[in-house]
Amino acid sequence: MTATTTRVRYFAAAAEAAGVDAEDRAEATLAELRAAVVAEHPALVGILPRCAVMVDGVRSDDDRPLDDARLIDVLPPFAGG
Repeated sequence: MTATTTRVRYFAAAAEAAGVDAEDRAEATLAELRAAVVAEHPALVGILPRCAVMVDGVRSDDDRPLDDARLIDVLPPFAGG
């Protein structure tokens, strides 16, 4: 079984905390991905739990397999008015 890669894009404060705008990841589940990005980018620890995580354009708050996922967007809360 080969690992598929998923493109993870970080926006605004999440990109600043991660130190990158995007990266390719190979974790099998969303929970594994969350744990791995926090381990590699410790500044995300306080931001990631507040972020909306979109998997191929659909918000995903719970763990799920990433077998067929191609794009994950990490969107921190935005203030607006």
